[in-house]
Amino acid sequence: MDRSQLLFKTLVECYIRDGQPVASRQLLQAADLPLSPATVRNVMASLEERGLLASPHTSAGRVPTQQGYRLFVDRLLTTEALTDDAVSALEGGLHKGQSPRELVEKAAQSLAELTRHAGLVMVPRRDLADLRHIEFVRLDERRLLAIVVCANGDVQNQLIQGERVFTDEELVQTSNYLNRHFTGKSLADITRSLLHGLQDDRLRLDAMLRSTVELAERAFAPRPTGDYVLTGEASLLSLAGTGGVDRLQELFTAFTTKRDILHLLDRCQQSEGVEIYIGDESGYAPFEDLTLVTAPYAANGRVLGRLAVIGPTRMAYQRVIPLVEVTARVLSRALSSSDNP
Repeated sequence: MDRSQLLFKTLVECYIRDGQPVASRQLLQAADLPLSPATVRNVMASLEERGLLASPHTSAGRVPTQQGYRLFVDRLLTTEALTDDAVSALEGGLHKGQSPRELVEKAAQSLAELTRHAGLVMVPRRDLADLRHIEFVRLDERRLLAIVVCANGDVQNQLIQGERVFTDEELVQTSNYLNRHFTGKSLADITRSLLHGLQDDRLRLDAMLRSTVELAERAFAPRPTGDYVLTGEASLLSLAGTGGVDRLQELFTAFTTKRDILHLLDRCQQSEGVEIYIGDESGYAPFEDLTLVTAPYAANGRVLGRLAVIGPTRMAYQRVIPLVEVTARVLSRALSSSDNP
């Protein structure tokens, strides 16, 4: 690490810690290098010309820019490993015996408490759950209730209604067929397998298979929009203190409607490991003053969703990144355990 990089790294760390613009004299003292104040000022001016630092109008000190944070995170950051006690605390809160929803809620709460930022965890997509048992209950002539019991203990009730009237025999045959041939497979895989079967001309003429496909498609249909659990969003209220009231209102509206944030998380659904979006890198206007640190979580090797920490760009990256990574790993283990009671 050369002199310029060391001074830049030290400045970012000071700003993250104190939240105040860093002056040359303070930087010289913090870096503890045998340099003159003039040399430090020249380096800071050079870093500003490169777009890595900025000078607030009210201060002679410098602060990191979005580009500066990106350089810091990608090339200069030294993360802090979680202590054994911290990992044990996470494992104690996320353990076998809790429902998937309880695990998701606890993970979001843990992220918020440990980082002091907003913690967000996507609720697992219902069509990725594995089937344990299904049955159909008739509510009236044209309305059915599909009761889907998943391997993780979740029970999903899906209302089925339409012009087609299914006979009691069709309902029993369909549930027996699905339970016999597809227990242990994901709801999405079941639907794909049944639709693939209809491509066979011989099977297409099978009335029972046609009924099975029609009922299964409706029973296992994914929700039109996903969902997530969000905790600790009050930590973002500090944005209002810097003149960001309008941005804050926009952000909380986004939290309420959920659609755009879910779309943002879906964009990186297949990415492995931790992803970090600083400022406008997310392409999402309400996050222009924020950083999103996100990682996927899985059960038995299948990615179910992502969890994230949302906070100001001036966050303690060295702590937040490993916390997100470890929480995703612990949640994945807990969900895998709950799939195999």
